[in-house]
Amino acid sequence: MTAQANTAVALQYTEDLPAPLVLAAGRGRLAEAIVRIARESGVTLVEDPLLADSLARLDVNTLIPESLYEVVAELLAFVRNLRTGR
Repeated sequence: MTAQANTAVALQYTEDLPAPLVLAAGRGRLAEAIVRIARESGVTLVEDPLLADSLARLDVNTLIPESLYEVVAELLAFVRNLRTGR
């Protein structure tokens, strides 16, 4: 999940997907709801305003574009390391 003050995007990635999938994206009140649900569900939140803005422009239920692979891969590795204590 990436978030900024008025933008939030939820991503999903599993090994069976060719790239991360945009699960939810929104601005304003919708962004606030996405962040609230993520917190309630124990989802790790990462603030990256530029990435959130780029991802929020994508349609929900679409794979991220190849141009964002590297930055999203770094974000997912960061979250994995947080969870595993590395």
